[in-house]
Amino acid sequence: MIVRDLQEILGTDREVTGEGWTSRRLLLKKDGMGFSFHETIIAAGTEHLFWYKNHLEAVYCVAGNGTIEDLATGQVHRIKNGVLYALNNHDRHVLRGGTEDMRLICAFNPPVTGRETHDSDGSYELVEE
Repeated sequence: MIVRDLQEILGTDREVTGEGWTSRRLLLKKDGMGFSFHETIIAAGTEHLFWYKNHLEAVYCVAGNGTIEDLATGQVHRIKNGVLYALNNHDRHVLRGGTEDMRLICAFNPPVTGRETHDSDGSYELVEE
């Protein structure tokens, strides 16, 4: 059984920060669950181009607000507490923070190792351990 307290992850190598976002990686590939599980904070008023071409991601918003734009269709969807979106087609997208920081709970398949950072096209490289 794995039990983790978010407070014990803060300030460790499982808390990764970029410009306008912070990812707290509760489960990683080495945990052997077949997916990784993160809490991600998107700062209010920020904009991020993401494209997880090597991963599928499901995201559930538990606080804050913002939007996600599907770059293939131009559709913009409102995100707020209680909204889930799933990038089931490796969808290239723009995530925009709204008037409050968004707190998102995310699952990645395949799982991330914890060493990934976004590259120039907004994706994570597929890292093998």
